[in-house]
Amino acid sequence: MSKEKETGKEKRRIRQLARYYIPYKGLFFTDMFFAMLGAAITLVIPLIVRYITSTVVEKPLEQATGEIIRLGILMIAMVLVEMYCNFYIAYYGHVMGARIEHDMRNEIFGHYQKLSFAFFDNQKVGHLLSRITSDLFDISELLHHGPEDIVISFIKLIGAMIILFVVNPMLACVPLVVIVVMLLFALVMNSRMKSAFKENRRRIADINSQIEDSLSGIRVVKSFGNETEEMRKFNAGNDRFVDSKKVSYRYMGIYNSGMGAFSTLITVISLIVGALLMTGGKLGAADLVTFLLYINNCTDPVKKLVNFTEQFQNGYSGYERFLEIMSIAPDIQDKQDALPLKNVQGEVTFENVSFHYEESKENVLSNVNLHVPAGDYVALVGSSGAGKTTLCSLIPRFYDVTEGRILLDGKDIRDVKLKDLRDEIGIVQQDVYLFAGTIIDNIRYGRPDATDEEVIRAAKAANAHEFIMELADGYDTDIGQRGVKLSGPRIPQKPADPDFRRGNLSARQRKRKSRPEIFGTSGERQDNFRDCAPAVHNPECKADSGADGEWNCGGRHT
Repeated sequence: MSKEKETGKEKRRIRQLARYYIPYKGLFFTDMFFAMLGAAITLVIPLIVRYITSTVVEKPLEQATGEIIRLGILMIAMVLVEMYCNFYIAYYGHVMGARIEHDMRNEIFGHYQKLSFAFFDNQKVGHLLSRITSDLFDISELLHHGPEDIVISFIKLIGAMIILFVVNPMLACVPLVVIVVMLLFALVMNSRMKSAFKENRRRIADINSQIEDSLSGIRVVKSFGNETEEMRKFNAGNDRFVDSKKVSYRYMGIYNSGMGAFSTLITVISLIVGALLMTGGKLGAADLVTFLLYINNCTDPVKKLVNFTEQFQNGYSGYERFLEIMSIAPDIQDKQDALPLKNVQGEVTFENVSFHYEESKENVLSNVNLHVPAGDYVALVGSSGAGKTTLCSLIPRFYDVTEGRILLDGKDIRDVKLKDLRDEIGIVQQDVYLFAGTIIDNIRYGRPDATDEEVIRAAKAANAHEFIMELADGYDTDIGQRGVKLSGPRIPQKPADPDFRRGNLSARQRKRKSRPEIFGTSGERQDNFRDCAPAVHNPECKADSGADGEWNCGGRHT
């Protein structure tokens, strides 16, 4: 990529980042106003000191005393104003940053919800988690502190240099030359630190993934006595993180020590040159005092810029990672002319369907043809890895077919609205996932506005009501993360019936329901479906798969 294109890309990213200020522009401009006011006060106070030391002390004692007291009260009032400015910046500025972080977290979490299974198949939870937590915190700190630090630093630095040139142009050249060298040093170190900080983020994301994976499977770890192995893997990732931090800290050490040395050097050289000018009668004592006070105003902005550089590296590298996720377009979404799905009967047809995952060109399903009339029960029976779950996942469009098409009541499922399609499909996953909370919260997950009576009716339909009532708190029992507080065989599954999600669940409707039921099972569990007619005897149901392994489907018309 050419330098011009790279520069243009960076400018677009900066503009995109700046748009997060728009909802809080009132708070932003107020924050900037108090930042500028506080910086201006720090420039005015040394001028008052110079006036006192050079002019007021030369006046008669009584007149000088009164004026010193008045100017002292003025300086104390200015300090109090500066104190309020710093409070406003620290409090309301952080509130603005927190609100921006809130907005960005909502945005990226909402984007996660839109992405398909294919995206999550290729991601680690720890990496995704770091983007929504630590990355966003660093971005919010940059958006809060960055503008005000730059404004304060430039006002102090430029204002101090102008005043110094007015006081004594020859002596003012000393801090100016040192500051230019400081900036060149900062630019060189800045580019080196940027890559180091990005590597730190990748390493901490790896650690988050390792922690999430290990703690999620802690029961398996303990069952196999593999605590030592898990500790070994964690230590390896942790050591890699320390190595990357060492690199960044080496650059930071050089950077901070160099900047600190330059800051002290300004004072030392200015004092030496000023003393020489005083001996030659070209500089007064009051002007030298003023110079030393303003040199502090020059070094303070430099320290702020040091902090800003580190903050910028953290925040901007986090923003780049944020944009990496936000730039991923959902690969499964509604067409612009997608049609609503109404009066569903439930006839499902696969026409020459082939499918492969993104990371592989080898088909999991090849030229599958399957017809399931409304009201049929179909069991897909085959060995593990034959493609049974994959086939079922294509119907609600968790993945899109590579070739061919799937019809629901004669309509291509890609031509109807995705939400309508999934509202008509009830799914019980192989790996039942229960969210932290109560039993009633999990049952109500498919339809948050369901009443308690509807939840109980659904639980009875799933034959779960009796065992739930045996628990100490009944439906209000806390089940823990992934339902760990419940024994496996007794875990209640969320009602998969679409009638429940639409609030239409009743015994009469369940009896009249005409939708087909399709489920997959491994070959060793075929005995569970002896009452389903074999596929070879059912001309309505025929399927072939090119995956490693074969499966048949059995159907029974109800």
